[in-house]
Amino acid sequence: MTMQKLHPAAAKTSDADARPLIIKIGKRLRGTMNRISTDQSQIPTEPVLTADMFDWTAGLADQWQTIAQEAAAILRHRDAVPPLKEISPDHARIAGDGNWRSFFLIGYGYEVAENCARAPRTAELVRRIPDLNSAFFSILEPGATIPRHRGVTRGLVTCHLGLIVPDRPEHCTMQVEDSTLFWEAGKWLVFDDSYYHQVHNNTDQRRVILLVQVKRPMRLLGRLANDLALWGIRRSPFVQDARRNLGMWEEAYKQAEQNEPA
Repeated sequence: MTMQKLHPAAAKTSDADARPLIIKIGKRLRGTMNRISTDQSQIPTEPVLTADMFDWTAGLADQWQTIAQEAAAILRHRDAVPPLKEISPDHARIAGDGNWRSFFLIGYGYEVAENCARAPRTAELVRRIPDLNSAFFSILEPGATIPRHRGVTRGLVTCHLGLIVPDRPEHCTMQVEDSTLFWEAGKWLVFDDSYYHQVHNNTDQRRVILLVQVKRPMRLLGRLANDLALWGIRRSPFVQDARRNLGMWEEAYKQAEQNEPA
């Protein structure tokens, strides 16, 4: 699905009145939904998980160099890749310095056709992932910090495949509850982002990963409740505003491609 393109002024008027009520309802329901996900989960509900809980991770790890090459090609136009705060106003608190950029292939089930065409092999691989929610290149600039925060639901599991990592990866870390982790090229970090986590890139080099979110494997009641919750999130301003904003950034990326030296 191609992202809708609007004039920038349109994004400012979208769902502004509904957002506070939706956020309030979502926060009230989060605890209940997380308890259901915990009770119904078919995998551990610890903060940090292992990649072998998902069969598809091995195949993508085998292709990490191809994926990294496509990510590097995207970075030729780094300034046209939107900071996360410009895509999602709801992430402004944790992405306020603009040093966290995201190149979306699929977001909450919505495919960004133009971006998938720019990274065709990666797009082909992530489309095969069972119960995929989102997939994108996450770009963290030197010195960047993502403050302590947590995701919206335990119904999703977050998986990071290291692509371009600092020479001293132990100085670019993510803390998930009491565990301190770092990325390595070609390897996965898998965690439950409904637990508090934070990131620090204390290096002078960029970190690039493929970030994949999938539905948590659950028994029937959990799957039904999770699908209902994700249906609501997909239709909320949290996602719909992001889709509109991505459409506006598409023009910037096209311009950057046109200006690239032959």
